Amino acid sequence: MFSSLMPQRREFFELLAAHSEKVAAGANATLRLINGLGDGSGNAAALVSEVNLNEKSADEIKAKVIARLHQSFTTPINRDQIHSLISDLDMTLNVLQSVANAIDMYGIKQSTIEAREMASLSADACMRLNRAVAALGDKARGEETLNLCKEIEEIETKADKVQQKAITELFKEGANVWQTMKMREFYSLQESVLDCCQDAAKMIEEILIENS
Repeated sequence: MFSSLMPQRREFFELLAAHSEKVAAGANATLRLINGLGDGSGNAAALVSEVNLNEKSADEIKAKVIARLHQSFTTPINRDQIHSLISDLDMTLNVLQSVANAIDMYGIKQSTIEAREMASLSADACMRLNRAVAALGDKARGEETLNLCKEIEEIETKADKVQQKAITELFKEGANVWQTMKMREFYSLQESVLDCCQDAAKMIEEILIENS
């Protein structure tokens, strides 16, 4: 799709791809963090640090993208779309960071089936998002990229159902009020990761349609 555009503008695609790699890495670390809760491994602090480091690196990449937008007279795609996409990617990782940090803040010592499933769906969606962003500048991979975006939207729908099930379980008779409140907020944060992924996927779809 964009292979015929000015080579010097490839940097935008490279920076977007680099950022999406940090998103995928952060989601993977969050998945390992949640899956490992209560296993006695003592890896939680290191995994939270891993998420935070990925978020910090991603912020630096975002700053480079914004700087390039201000410095460049022309861009390979609409500059507003570049700004929107990098913002959606950055928000995804920001929320992942909130999920990771909430574990300590809320004193969550054990994960639930639903929390693990939500974390797995988030990691899956972020991996597909990374692949979609990495393929964005390749005309030959337009259909593949669009399919990845559709898959992300399907994953978000699955996550909605998991969240609904999780909240239903929380409000069963006899549930601890504080436990219910903190886990409800935690599940909401987890679902927000998928919402952000979906926003990024929709922006990629918009870019694909406009430049087809």
